Amino acid sequence: MDAADAVDRLLVALRVCSAFKSTYFDYKARVAAECPTNPWRIQNTALFPRLDAFLERLHDLLDLCKTVVQFAKLEHIEIGGNKGRTLSASVYQIYTDFAHTLEVFRGVPYDALDVDAKEFDDDFYGFRVSIKELERRLGSVLNQGFDDCATIFGAFKLIESFEGLLEREFVQADLERKQLELIKAYGKDLREVSDMFHRQKDRSADGHYLARDGPPLYANM
Repeated sequence: MDAADAVDRLLVALRVCSAFKSTYFDYKARVAAECPTNPWRIQNTALFPRLDAFLERLHDLLDLCKTVVQFAKLEHIEIGGNKGRTLSASVYQIYTDFAHTLEVFRGVPYDALDVDAKEFDDDFYGFRVSIKELERRLGSVLNQGFDDCATIFGAFKLIESFEGLLEREFVQADLERKQLELIKAYGKDLREVSDMFHRQKDRSADGHYLARDGPPLYANM
């Protein structure tokens, strides 16, 4: 089973378990309203500890599988620009290190869905620590990529290349620092285009027309 399929199945399992708990609480409230002298006296903390532990484990595994889906995209990312080859190599190295980290986690000698396997907590913590470091490195590559972009179009293409990974905590933090610069540069480009249009519009009013053998839109302005 690949990671994307695992994400779908984990979401189904979470919905089923959550629906089970919700149904119990709905009927418990209904009994309390309709039979106030004979309510269900079972304590929730005594009834659901194992199910709650299982739900927590499902959430951890869902986070892991989503991480696998996101980082798998790094294998085929190519970055353009003057530093493109170097940055692309850095991205691929991050992917290689991630694959090694994942392989180590896959080698655990227990069933990850077994809530009695307490070793999972330490192993998953170690996995997350490694992922945070990879995210920091990826954020650094993104920053260098932005600095190397000569045009706004290039910057947006860079963002598109990392689609799906931009929601990662450290990657998002680095991107937010570049967002204002990107918006300002985009606004500057728009103003320059607007100024060029109005200058040529004024020249046309004075009898200076654009070349008719230019591109269709350009020649008909």
